[in-house]
Amino acid sequence: MIAPRILAIDQGTTNSKAVLIDSDGRIVARASVPRTSGYPRPGWAEQSAADIWQSVLDVIAGIVEQAGAEGIAGLAISNQRETLAVWNGETGAPVGPCILWQCRRTADAAESLRAAGHDPMVSDRTGLSINPLFPASKLGWVMENVPEAAGLAAAGRLRAGTIDTWLLWNLTAGERFATDHSNASRTQLFDTARLVWDAGLCELFGAPISALPEPCPSDSIFGHTRGVPGLPDGLPILAMLGDSHAALYGHGVRAPGVVKATYGTGSSLMTLVPGRTPSSHGLSGTIAWSRGAEVAYAIEGNITISAQAAAYVAGLLGVGDARDLSELAQSVGNSNGVTVVPAFSGLGAPHWDDTAKGAIAGLTLGCTPAHVARATFEAIAMQIADVFFAMERDVGSGLDGLLADGGASANGFLMQLQADLLDRTVTRRDVAEIGALGVATMAFESLGCDASALTGDRTSEAFTPAIPATERAEIHARWRNAVDRVRSSRGDSGR
Repeated sequence: MIAPRILAIDQGTTNSKAVLIDSDGRIVARASVPRTSGYPRPGWAEQSAADIWQSVLDVIAGIVEQAGAEGIAGLAISNQRETLAVWNGETGAPVGPCILWQCRRTADAAESLRAAGHDPMVSDRTGLSINPLFPASKLGWVMENVPEAAGLAAAGRLRAGTIDTWLLWNLTAGERFATDHSNASRTQLFDTARLVWDAGLCELFGAPISALPEPCPSDSIFGHTRGVPGLPDGLPILAMLGDSHAALYGHGVRAPGVVKATYGTGSSLMTLVPGRTPSSHGLSGTIAWSRGAEVAYAIEGNITISAQAAAYVAGLLGVGDARDLSELAQSVGNSNGVTVVPAFSGLGAPHWDDTAKGAIAGLTLGCTPAHVARATFEAIAMQIADVFFAMERDVGSGLDGLLADGGASANGFLMQLQADLLDRTVTRRDVAEIGALGVATMAFESLGCDASALTGDRTSEAFTPAIPATERAEIHARWRNAVDRVRSSRGDSGR
């Protein structure tokens, strides 16, 4: 008899993945397909909702081809957050592309709301200061700019949600329209104390509350599969979590004191806190997850452009890809005074400046492409350090190191730089699909299984600080100076 298995779907910005995991923590099968984004105008970013769903069907097919469907006890979903999908609840057809979390099309609208003095109220109810990152202003934009949306909303047929909701809708053939508390808490429409959609926030942003899904605990039985090729009908969807939350759960973090950093297109740092803790240092309050009536809260810092900076600069220098840039960076011992600020889509936490532009500072005739390459990786690490130190100021005490995951965490050079510039030990896991592992762990626990094997000691390597304090201080000072130069007078106006 096959031991129970969970099919964990990890739908991200650059890839859709699926992992079949058994209760002993073994990865039985894995599948992945790349995703592409469109940038139709400066500052805009979007993806096809239909293509996202097809990519999930493709990875499910890949899992079934490798291992079959026998023994699958249920599904779990980890998803890119803050991306908005909008569709016709009668036909299931998308109403335009998904507006990605990176999209800045609502920057002016967000600034207008802040200027009108609404930010304290929004932050108090949601933990999030007004920013175009979050779906609230995106849905308001859809209502103003997509004629079909208003008509559907008036008829009660408009459906809007984050990617977990879109996948659940399709996995259940439209029978279930729901989200979990972690994803709901990232919309800026959800009262994280009362655990309900807030009518006042919906009115403020122009988002119809009737179009929003049912918010549920993260370990709910969200629905059952219906009509999914390769899978039998009736498999339960047992857990849903935003990807950063799922990664924190996958690291086995269940109490405050340690920080998780996911290195992806952007980066997210998250640490658990005792109760709803507001941030005074440019971070966000959020729901980490909920299990039944128990809600775990966290503070988080979101970096808009993180590992993507390496790919961008590699293309700019004509040296290939991010891996080639890393090799080039390691050919020199320091950045020779060069600092890169990857504000290619504004600055995220803890600075929050939508109008900031990227920069390369400190160039002299003695600088080479290798110095720019090294400065790029220093910038990725310094952005993480900025958020880490802001977290320490918010919690009022030191934090015990950094747990790293995400694609770029496989780069040992970057991880050593991170430890050096953070002056903390950085530990990474040997499981690339940490988000899938986390949401699968929650799914197994909801079945009453012992899931300790999934979050046991899987440490691949620990990186410890290895540079002199004077060198660290010099890099920090150059970084602060360069960030100050690219920030505008409108900065620090939202988190």
